Amino acid sequence: MEMIFLYKRINLFIITMTIAFVCSCNIHRQNTKNENIDENKREVIYAERLNVIHTDSCTIITIRDPWQGAAGVTQTYYLVGRNSGINLSLPASRVIKVPVEKIICMSATHLAMIKALGESPSVVAVSGQKYIYDSLISSNIKLGVVKDVGYESGLNTELILKISPDLVMMYGIGSESVSYTGKIEELGIKVIFNADYLENHPLGKAEWIRLFGALYCREKLADSIFMAESELYNTIKDDIRRQLGNRPKIMLGLPFKDTWYISPGNSYISRLIDDAGGSYLWAGTESSYSMPLSIEDVFTRSLKADFWLNTGTASSRNEIVSVDPRLSLIPCFEAGYVYNNNKRINQDGGNDYWETGALYPDKILKDIASIIHPDILPGHELNYYRKLE
Repeated sequence: MEMIFLYKRINLFIITMTIAFVCSCNIHRQNTKNENIDENKREVIYAERLNVIHTDSCTIITIRDPWQGAAGVTQTYYLVGRNSGINLSLPASRVIKVPVEKIICMSATHLAMIKALGESPSVVAVSGQKYIYDSLISSNIKLGVVKDVGYESGLNTELILKISPDLVMMYGIGSESVSYTGKIEELGIKVIFNADYLENHPLGKAEWIRLFGALYCREKLADSIFMAESELYNTIKDDIRRQLGNRPKIMLGLPFKDTWYISPGNSYISRLIDDAGGSYLWAGTESSYSMPLSIEDVFTRSLKADFWLNTGTASSRNEIVSVDPRLSLIPCFEAGYVYNNNKRINQDGGNDYWETGALYPDKILKDIASIIHPDILPGHELNYYRKLE
């Protein structure tokens, strides 16, 4: 898993009129009793940490292990039509009225999915404005329309209370995040943990748009966006495999101080490399965390690498050398095969790779494939990647 330093406009009136009849919470039904739900039923395909179950009275959202290191943690939410008149015999903190009208997003990936559903005006606050790439949200931040509420221990709970959102969409690095959200929930504000960044399959991450579809009562639109992306991604993957000859060896990352945090072989980026026809140097490893290794250990293995991708904050080859002069001796560095995923960065530092890239992994897949197999995708213009000079 990569280190976290921290992805078509449609006529809204037509969509609203169409989906209003099929919104997840049937407004013509009333139910004050909990229904018998088959918890093994799944309406998602790739996402391992998300489950969505539709019933006559509500939509049940189940999120599993929503932060790094979580084991056996399950959070369940019940989405009920805002004007349905339905009352469920459940804790108020677990019941969310939909469609959501005001939301605070703690991760940039949430913004891309909300935008795809045409609901960007519902975003009233974010966490870390300098990480936002979306031009509308960035503009609204500068105008003061969208606020920055901070993050983790620096959360501005007074501002959150003043904004009074329908929902805070959280992004938790570790279990300590629960203590921060507890303070928000004590104020009567609904909180959902979003674990999209922990999904190991690129389409698993993209499938979290189905959560937003349920929150905005735009399930059909969310499903159509995801299914189109799924078909496109798998078609590209299959085309690559049909033309594949060799698998170039790929290394990732950049050391931080004296440690090189390596994405394990069961990570999101490892899967992308494999689907793009590459061979990740640490493909045989498995972990739920980035793996801390010494620079010496990584350097030794990197001598076999044909390409070097995702070089952290480095924007040039000189910046890589400034981290550690020995890195200039890596063969793929000397050959000039070094690429970073920072082509689409705005003046504030927001990187679109982390926003729209999460929802449209086919673009990342094509970028990586065209870098390591230029003959397979001739003429492809890189979306998120650029060659470091």
